[in-house]
Amino acid sequence: MLDRQPVLEGEHVRLRPLRPDDWDALFAVASDPLIWAQHPAHDRWQEPVFRAFFDDALANKGALVVIDAQTGAVIGSSRFQGLDAAGGGSVEIGWTFLARSHWGGRWNHEMKRLMLAHALASVAEVRFLVGQTNTRSRTALERIGAQLTDRREERIMADGTVIPHLTYAITRESFAKGPLAG
Repeated sequence: MLDRQPVLEGEHVRLRPLRPDDWDALFAVASDPLIWAQHPAHDRWQEPVFRAFFDDALANKGALVVIDAQTGAVIGSSRFQGLDAAGGGSVEIGWTFLARSHWGGRWNHEMKRLMLAHALASVAEVRFLVGQTNTRSRTALERIGAQLTDRREERIMADGTVIPHLTYAITRESFAKGPLAG
């Protein structure tokens, strides 16, 4: 069974389970409105909205805080969620955000590589749901080898807005041959 709260370490990032005392450092990152500009939850930089996101992350017990391995600073978070044992198993990786100072490649790539390698040791597929208009996240997923599937989902945001989401996937086999393969 997949451990959804591992400690994962790489050259650039360290991931560990999210804790209640991570609030201040993580909100300091999340309070940047530009992080959320293309995201369906574009108001997540606001304290009450982010508080709900943070509390949900703790309650679902799949959230990881992302730490810059060189400085020790909290730079974002991600989650393993929606574990499904059917058909060899699958899990969703999502709810990911990074400080803008860490956009542009190595931190996101390494974080996703570590999370994918961990998950695909236990499940056959990793899913990613992304807002249809979130071109930045869609491009980042395509760069790591995720394939757009025909699965679609509509998610209701906290403000009641219905947002179409696309599903991308990476299988154990495609990961072994893809751009993040170790």
